Amino acid sequence: MDTELDYDLTPDQWETLKALRVAATERRGSNKANVDHLIALGLAAIGDGRSCITAKGRSVLLRGSPRLLDVAA
Repeated sequence: MDTELDYDLTPDQWETLKALRVAATERRGSNKANVDHLIALGLAAIGDGRSCITAKGRSVLLRGSPRLLDVAA
């Protein structure tokens, strides 16, 4: 297990991270506090004045949340 990719995000933060995958023109308004937290963790960034997911954010998203895996089990 790679602890570098383990993040204890809230369900809302996971949803915001997933929403950042979508083109900004197709995305609804994101919760600024969630986006700011994701930026602080290096999972999101501001590019061209818009928030976007980083490569690290994509890796974390693909790995998923251990808490979410517990719910699915």
